[in-house]
Amino acid sequence: MLPRLADPIAAIATAPGRGAVGIVRVSSPRPLEALIEAVCGRALQPRRAHYGPLRDARGEAIDHGLALHFPAPASYTGEHVLELQAHGGPVVLQLLLARCLEAATETDAAGRARLPGLRLAEPGEFTQRAFLNGKLDLAQAEAVADLIDASTEAAARSAGASLAGAFSREVDALHARIVQLRTLVEATLDFPEEDIDFLRQADAEGQLRAIREALAATLGRAQQGALLREGIRVVLAGQPNVGKSSLLNALAGAELAIVTPIPGTTRDQIGQTIQIEGVPLHVVDTAGLRDADDEVERIGVARSWQAIGEADAVLFLHDLTRRGQAGYDAAEARIAERLGLAGAESAHPRVLHVFNKADAVSPLPALPPGALVLSARQGEGLDALRRALLAHVGWHAVPEGRFIARARHVQALRATQAHLDAAAAHLHAPVPALDLFAEELRLAHDALGAITGRMTPDELLGEIFGRFCIGK
Repeated sequence: MLPRLADPIAAIATAPGRGAVGIVRVSSPRPLEALIEAVCGRALQPRRAHYGPLRDARGEAIDHGLALHFPAPASYTGEHVLELQAHGGPVVLQLLLARCLEAATETDAAGRARLPGLRLAEPGEFTQRAFLNGKLDLAQAEAVADLIDASTEAAARSAGASLAGAFSREVDALHARIVQLRTLVEATLDFPEEDIDFLRQADAEGQLRAIREALAATLGRAQQGALLREGIRVVLAGQPNVGKSSLLNALAGAELAIVTPIPGTTRDQIGQTIQIEGVPLHVVDTAGLRDADDEVERIGVARSWQAIGEADAVLFLHDLTRRGQAGYDAAEARIAERLGLAGAESAHPRVLHVFNKADAVSPLPALPPGALVLSARQGEGLDALRRALLAHVGWHAVPEGRFIARARHVQALRATQAHLDAAAAHLHAPVPALDLFAEELRLAHDALGAITGRMTPDELLGEIFGRFCIGK
């Protein structure tokens, strides 16, 4: 549900808590001169910082700070904007915000309210207005939140690239090429009497092929950007005492999990976010997988299986010192069966086999292809594991052209790709179905438009901007 867009809005634009500087922001479709006069005691020159007292209703200074006035449309929101920069104490900022709301209801010499209808902003409403007023497209608006939330340097740089329009330019270029091809198809359908040899003269097949190739490249970069934003959920799984907690500690570089030789020490999930080449990895250590007699441990094992089901990658840890023991191998087979593996050490798209305790076995036994060998206690083999994890989820350490992306962007690009694939099938049919070809191009066009906001329902806008912080 979109908020009341004709209302002027105000909010504290800096994070809660104490700081050197805090900002109160006001945005309004109507001019702000009367409000500025009440709070600052004077007029402000556009886009220039003015230092002085920020006044309460009696004319006394709440604080001394900077005031900046950005008349529309040259502002962040595209509306008239006032920013008050004061000392960053929460009481000071709340007083300034309350003063703005109070001054808006006061009347001037003509008996008119200074800024009628001023209210507190909803989460993300300033950026939402920037989008609706054409200052940012939807992908850029989302990049604002992604830049704020970035947990790694690579994510921050990629979000900055999206905010600067890198992603949007690629999407717009694809959009324009699909529109051009649609125009040619529609001309053929509307004027069949002209006998336009569409397939030959317009090179529809070549144009469509070039669009699909460009889309595939954009999709690849968007998937990389989504990894930077969302990260990878990695679950450490295996029997008790195979070294899951030791591996978590080794990856995190800290003693997060208790390590003992007693089976069942870990009874609940322990998580830590680390980064590899700028990609966040949310690593979860789980309770050892076995048939437990203890009720608490049984709950922990059930949670382990739930975490495994939600993981992007599962590290199935094997104990090299117990390999070949009948009871241990039988338990490995039961776990593998539940994981959907054909055998205890067979390949699976989500599972990486990790053979631990290599420092305690010499010589190493023959292992299946692609198996990772390490010693979590000694730290041997960790670099190979990190590289294998990134390769497993499709990460390529190539910074050129990277931008931040969200899961919905990837889904929209995949939907566009599916419609273009269907369009190609109609075009390559023995008797080309140009009407169906045109319809798939239209659907591809609409799916692509959802990324930048050309074809975005109000419900989605409300969901996107509702996740922003207040004041942004």
